This record gives sequence, C-alpha cells and structure tokens, in this order.
Amino acid sequence: MPEPFLSYLRVYEPLRAFDGPTGAPVRDALRRGPLAAGDAGTRDRDRCLRVGLGSGQLPTDAVDVLVTTSETGDTLVCPLDTRPRAAAALLAFLTEEPPVLRAAVLGGPESVARRDAEAALAEIGAGAAHVVSSAWTVPLPWFSLVDPDARRLTLHGTRRVHWQVPIGTALARAERAEKIVHSGIGDDGPAEVLAETASWLARFDRTSVVELDYGGLVTFVDDDALRADTSAELVQDALQALQDGDADVAQACYEELRDFWGAVAAHRGNG
Repeated sequence: MPEPFLSYLRVYEPLRAFDGPTGAPVRDALRRGPLAAGDAGTRDRDRCLRVGLGSGQLPTDAVDVLVTTSETGDTLVCPLDTRPRAAAALLAFLTEEPPVLRAAVLGGPESVARRDAEAALAEIGAGAAHVVSSAWTVPLPWFSLVDPDARRLTLHGTRRVHWQVPIGTALARAERAEKIVHSGIGDDGPAEVLAETASWLARFDRTSVVELDYGGLVTFVDDDALRADTSAELVQDALQALQDGDADVAQACYEELRDFWGAVAAHRGNG
C-alpha cells in the first residue's frame, strides 16, 4: 500500500521540551528508536486502520517520533501525536457530519466516542500537536515559511521533497505574509491559514525547527517535474507582487501554482 497522499508541516522540539512526566512517552519512543520521515505517514495510517477495524475508535497511546538535528548539532524531536490528532479529527467528524452518517461509522454510542476523543485530545495538555497534514495538496501559505533555495530533493531510494527552517524565522515569515495577504486580498482563505499557522507555531520552543514535507504527494509527480518545481519561489513572488500592488503578477503566480497542484489533486479520483 502506498504512502498516504498527504503533505505535512512538522515541528521538531529540543529534548528539554520533553522533560518531566508528560515527556516520558517521547523519551521511551527515543529509546525504542525513531522512525524515518518517509515511514511516518504509513505508520500513522496503519495504527489508525488497526483500531478502526477493531473495537476501539482511537489509536493506543503508544508514541512514535521523528528526529533531526539543529544547525548547532542538537537533537530535535517531533512526536507524531497520532492519538490526539485522530481525536481532533473524530471530534470534527462528530460536529460536522449528519447523525445518520455518524451512527453508521461509529458503531457505538456517540457520547462514548466524544468522551474518549476529548480525553485523548486533553493528553497534550496546554501544548499542541507537532504535526499538521493536508490531503492531495500543499496549502500554498505553507510555502511562505521556507527559503526556496533550502529545498532538499531526494530522487533515489525513498523519493522526498522537504524544507527545514528555524521556528523563529518561520513564525516571522508567517506573520509578515499574513499582513501582506490581509492587506492585498482580505481576511479569508490564505490570510486565515497564515494566522492559524502563526498561532500554532507560537506554542513551541523557540529553538525548534519547522519542516515542510511533500510526503506521499511525490507519488504523482515525476522526477523531472520535481526538479523543475518552483512552488516556493512562486509563492514568494506572489507575496512580493501583492506588497508592490502588482495584481497581475500575483495572479500569474497563482495560476501557475494552481496548474501544478491541480494536476496532483486530479489523481484524487484514482487514489
């Protein structure tokens, strides 16, 4: 089974963020050994599928982690937070879907599912999940966080496209981009995503690193197209054009981005 067709925005925090009792599951996961980033989506999916086919509604509280290093060589850790992320998705489902669909999917009392989901979500306390994902595309505002020239492209073995950026830089870029977009096109859409992203990033240790990863979406883009991909540059150019009041250039950048990511999303019907 292929990797899930998701892109990811991840935060890797320093080890000190996991000191104390609440960090014990993360420290245990480190002792077991971290995952490779290319295996993270599959591990998420497999844990959720095993539970969905059994008697429970949420993954167990076992923790999986990814590891990277900072520019100074310090170890940084990203827990996948599969259980609280699944809980958040379940609560959204219970809020947004009609009663008939909820009853058909749950196979048990909704009150119990909601209670369990709220308890699982509370496990991260005042913190935040270290991973957010998007199906079939990369949200264009995410590209405003990264330096286009810092892209890491791997085409041999496990194909991968990703960027890493210090969280302080990512947060400053998100806040700047939100102001530009708000001034240029208003509060809805991209400006809202940027504001939410900045609020999320602000909840983590300031020496963390943020990672933007194409994840399983590389399945639908051949090597030549990945080499030629300029999504990050186009978003930066669009932001500059909006700041300069050049709507034509901003629109041209958006149309090129829409064509590229629309071609990826067009595979949804076959996924």
